[in-house]
Amino acid sequence: MPHTLDAAAASPAARPAAKPAAATAPSADIAWGEAFCSEGANCFRFGLDDSGRAYIGSTLAPGEYVSDSVEALRALISAVKSGAADHLL
Repeated sequence: MPHTLDAAAASPAARPAAKPAAATAPSADIAWGEAFCSEGANCFRFGLDDSGRAYIGSTLAPGEYVSDSVEALRALISAVKSGAADHLL
């Protein structure tokens, strides 16, 4: 069963912004890093565009990603590392 992060429980700095609709999305050239994979095909990758926005995407859905400032995604990753999402496991 898939898990979702309770948006009310996450701090605003740790919540990445939703990807804008394709019609309003700016065209960004995202420089993706090498994918990080765990068991099976659970692979995620991080990227940056030329305006300094950070991205997290899955290799299973290349056109879908979460984007926000580098600082906001750094806060999200720090929160996950400190155990804030352990209840989802």
